[in-house]
Amino acid sequence: MVRSTLYLLALVPLAAAKPLVSRRWDSDFEVKHAWNDVPKGWKCHGPAPPDHVLDMRIALKQDRLDISSPHWRYGQHLSKEDAEALVAPHPDSVELVDAWLAANGVPLTHVERLNGGSWLSILVTVEQASRMMNSTYSIYEHDTTSEYIVRTTSYSLPSVLHAHVGVITPTTYFGTMRGMRATSFLQPQIRPLDNDIETAPKLTGPTSLATVPSSCATTITPACLRALYNTTSYVPQATDVNRLGVAGYLEEFANDADLQTFFEKFRTDAAGATFQHVQVNGGENNQNDPGVEANLDIQYTEGMSFPTPNVYYSTGGSPPFTPDSNTPSNTNEPYLDWLNFILAQSSVPQTFTTSYGDDEQTVPSDYATEVCNLFGQLGARGSSIMFSSGDDGVGAGNCLSNDGTNTERFQPNFPASCPFVTTVGATTRINPEVATSFSGGGFSNYFAQPSYQSSAVSAFLTKLGSTNAGLFNTSGRAYPDVAAQGEGFQVVVGGRIESVAGTSASSPTFAGVIALLNDFRLSQGKPGLGFLNPALYSTLVDGFNDITSGSNPGCGTNGFSAGAGWDPVTGLGTPDFGKLQALIG
Repeated sequence: MVRSTLYLLALVPLAAAKPLVSRRWDSDFEVKHAWNDVPKGWKCHGPAPPDHVLDMRIALKQDRLDISSPHWRYGQHLSKEDAEALVAPHPDSVELVDAWLAANGVPLTHVERLNGGSWLSILVTVEQASRMMNSTYSIYEHDTTSEYIVRTTSYSLPSVLHAHVGVITPTTYFGTMRGMRATSFLQPQIRPLDNDIETAPKLTGPTSLATVPSSCATTITPACLRALYNTTSYVPQATDVNRLGVAGYLEEFANDADLQTFFEKFRTDAAGATFQHVQVNGGENNQNDPGVEANLDIQYTEGMSFPTPNVYYSTGGSPPFTPDSNTPSNTNEPYLDWLNFILAQSSVPQTFTTSYGDDEQTVPSDYATEVCNLFGQLGARGSSIMFSSGDDGVGAGNCLSNDGTNTERFQPNFPASCPFVTTVGATTRINPEVATSFSGGGFSNYFAQPSYQSSAVSAFLTKLGSTNAGLFNTSGRAYPDVAAQGEGFQVVVGGRIESVAGTSASSPTFAGVIALLNDFRLSQGKPGLGFLNPALYSTLVDGFNDITSGSNPGCGTNGFSAGAGWDPVTGLGTPDFGKLQALIG
């Protein structure tokens, strides 16, 4: 984001002057969001400098689109302009919020209006932000990363604004790029392959699950996945228009040389293929620092979708904050910068995959709602968005709630719990595939269960009976939606082959299958699939291999068990490209 030096200098006298604020804005505050205590893992370092500059984002509530009930029809997508028109705020909201900003010394000429005006971006000092929201900003330090951030544990707004403002950041969301969890981990106990020259030649024609080599039970390569999910014989035709996007965070860099080594060893027909690097919000592309997560993602989206063009988005955060710094810092919050960047593009990839997440309860509900709505908007634009379901089963640790009651509850993940993304759980082994014990799954405490999945979830809950009663929200959005292999992936990192596991492997794998389905539709002159979930639970439900064994323990319990039909371990199951191709034809 580019800002003028003149404006930054202008902030100091504005803050010092402490403009007279109309009584309309300096009283009748109502709490927008507050934590009972400092979020776990953070400790207060001291008060934030009053003149420290924050890049404040304000989400205005939409006027015409109830994104909680998507009304767009399967295959009928919106242009950038149409989507922005639908999410544009009501003029009354704009006028009211502008008046509030002006009364607090914010020049309206310096308000950046994003996404059809539904998001505002302004630079304000801590002193201004504290006054505007009746809050107290402090510097907080993370126990593990030693990262410093400026946040507040509570913020309020004049009551008249509550109906017009969805969320304001940075406020009570303590999540940061470094605090996010990548959903992958190394498996040193699995001896890596040097190549799969013995496996790949066996899979050059149409295959079935019965012909998948036994080696795929422990070590996964593109050849294994293409056989398991029946994509081996499909040759992409719409590579001039179809694209697959990978969202990367945490200074994880996808390495070009490692991709070529990967092709040399595991998909020789793709040798020489490349992908596009796009830097978002100060993201970098350090080819001397390959990331396990980044390489896993790009090697398996390329391995599954070749020759479909791939794009790796390296999303950065603000420069490291130091307690005595007066340098402007942005929100440094995951997803928001990436989403605003993507939605500002005139055309977007038809398929996305993201392999990061966090406990839902650590994300303020107002923030989660607005970010989820942005994913819904991206789906309306025609993108299918995959997220890994998480690697902690039904929850890690003691699973106590952070609402002050310390109630033991299963811990859903976000954004996996957002109803506008397709969440991917993990399987392992072959003939048959079974659920992995770490496959994240459960029920959201924030988002209601969409009607499109109510029948499938109801059938599961009926069979479940009283098991785990009281530990989860039976009326919440249920996930994962689908699954794919998640153990023993052969990944080249720094020239060496590593065995990697996690739902981080499952999400790019499933995204690769969806990219091929989008290719098929586009090659026939049809639009891409777009938002997948309503179709997955209806017209496409017979295109999956049902996974009926395995469980995802956590929170001191056995978690949920996989079984016939949908379950919160493997969802509807793993994809069969041939069946899905016939169903979408």
